[in-house]
Amino acid sequence: MRKLLLHSSPLLLAAGVTLLLSVGCVKKVDSIALAEAMVAELTPMVVVPAGMYRPLYPGKSEPTEFALDGFLLEEHAVTNKQFLNFVKVNPRWQRSQVRSLFADDRYLQHWLGDVELPGDCELSPVTNVSWFAARAYAEWAGRRLPTLAEWEYISMASETSAYGRDEKGYNQLILNWYGKVTPPIPPAVRFRAPNFFGVYDMHGLIWEWVDDFNSALVTGESRGDSGLDRNLFCGSGSIGSADPSDYAAFMRFAFRSSLEAHYTTQNQGFRCAADLD
Repeated sequence: MRKLLLHSSPLLLAAGVTLLLSVGCVKKVDSIALAEAMVAELTPMVVVPAGMYRPLYPGKSEPTEFALDGFLLEEHAVTNKQFLNFVKVNPRWQRSQVRSLFADDRYLQHWLGDVELPGDCELSPVTNVSWFAARAYAEWAGRRLPTLAEWEYISMASETSAYGRDEKGYNQLILNWYGKVTPPIPPAVRFRAPNFFGVYDMHGLIWEWVDDFNSALVTGESRGDSGLDRNLFCGSGSIGSADPSDYAAFMRFAFRSSLEAHYTTQNQGFRCAADLD
C-alpha cells in the first residue's frame, strides 16, 4: 500500500524533485530519497470491513440505516513529527505563511516556530490544525479525511466488539473523557489499546476532523430549514436521535456543529483514510 501511495501521491512533487543530468547521465535523486523517507513515516493503515451504519440524526427522507463500504483508516492520528514533514516541503502551510482564510491565529500555536517543535511532542497527535490544513496534508499523502459516517462507524468499536457502545459502561468512559480538560500537548499516540479493528485512540486522546464535518452544521439563521431536529440545540437533544442512549455521539455532533473550516483548537487533530482498491 505504501508503495502505491508513493507513486500516486503528490509527495514527490512536494519535495521539489529535480533530476540533474551531468556527464555520463548520472542522476542526483536526493530529493526522491527525501520523499521516500517521508512516505516511510506515514501512519500504517488498517482495513475496516464493510458494515451497516446508523446515523444519529438521519434526515427526514434518509434511511435510518445504510450499508457502508469497506475502507482504509490510519491506525492512529497524524503526529506533530508527521505534520512537520508536511510543512517543511509545503511552506505555505507553515505557521507564519498560512493565510487567515485557511487557519485562524491559533494555528500550530504550540509549536516553537514554523519548523520547530517543543520537546517530547514528536509522537503526540498534531492539534491546532484547521480542516483546510488537515485536508491538504491528506492530499499530499495520497489519502483523504474520513467521512463522518466512516469515523462514527469505527468509533462504535470497543477493544473486543465492533459494536462496543452496546457494552455496559462504554459510553460513560467516553463521556468521562469529554469532561476532562485537554492538556496543551496531548500524550503520544497509541495512548490506549487498539479497538476491535486495530485502530488506536478513537476516544480518549483528541477530537478529530472529518471530511464532511459541516453536514451537521446549522447556524442560528438556518436552523429553521434544517433536516435535523430542533431538539439538537436544546438540553434534550439526544431524545430525538436514532439512539437516545448514545449521548456521546450527540456531543460529537454538537461539537462539529460549532466548527468552521478555518478553526483550530488545542484538542482537535485528524487522521487519514483511503478507499479500498
